[in-house]
Amino acid sequence: MTPPILRLYPAGFRRAFGDELAEAYREATEGAGRAARLREACDVVAHALRLRLGLGSAQRGGRLFAAAAPFALAATAAYAAFDLVSVTSDRIVSGDPDFLVPLSYVLGGCDLLALVGAVVALGGRYVAGARCAFAGVAATAVALLAVLLPAGASPAPEFTAYLLAPMVAAVVPLACPPDLRPPGRARSAAGIVASAVWAPLAVAVLAVTDADGLGSVLLWRLGVPVAAALLLPGRRALAGIRTTGQFALASTPFVAMGYSAGVVDQDTLPPVAVLLAGAALLLRLWRPRRRDSGPAGTR
Repeated sequence: MTPPILRLYPAGFRRAFGDELAEAYREATEGAGRAARLREACDVVAHALRLRLGLGSAQRGGRLFAAAAPFALAATAAYAAFDLVSVTSDRIVSGDPDFLVPLSYVLGGCDLLALVGAVVALGGRYVAGARCAFAGVAATAVALLAVLLPAGASPAPEFTAYLLAPMVAAVVPLACPPDLRPPGRARSAAGIVASAVWAPLAVAVLAVTDADGLGSVLLWRLGVPVAAALLLPGRRALAGIRTTGQFALASTPFVAMGYSAGVVDQDTLPPVAVLLAGAALLLRLWRPRRRDSGPAGTR
């Protein structure tokens, strides 16, 4: 007998693997406690939803999101660092101890959670880190809406886009199939902890050492975190970008972060799009050349 929860799977998948699914589900839940049953049910629902959305590991959508996930995490980390640097640097420049309001501390905590979560996810604790990064981004949106909506103001389209851009970037890693998640850069738990500590310290150093110099330049505030964040995925993640679609999805979070940071707007978006299109063309030309030159070099 097929458990009702397995009916969430697409009909074709049930016909092909229904007996195996039922047997695996029965073995996983037989004699298990309530918590184990709930965990197994959540895993089944998540897997079935991924298959229905075309995000399974054997499906094109799943491979697309898997290639883009490391870069979406890097973009989330870069934008959180940008926010933290901006607030800290502005506070130092102002010299006013009352420069920060209570909401500033709440948003700072959300940014710190998103930054550490993204770094931890890329370091090796992918699930916990990606969920923390998403929680930090979502909490930022909730905090801002909690201030805006009680005042009776309706969000402008620009403000809605400002909130949604980081959310979309933070969702991409959660859509990555479990068996295609990027390998962690850290080789041990100590390495992950060190990365999690290094990230906020680097933000503090960037804000303190150049608060009244280049730190006040918008492109510098965003450019340095982006450059540092791109080092986190590593060369293996870059090698995973094989198609134009993967490149487009991997670069979109950075464009979204640029919009939320005020760097990308209707005037700068066309040149940014042209630059990305040129980079995608170079990628398509470079990949075949590598494949052609690889075997020859081994002869």
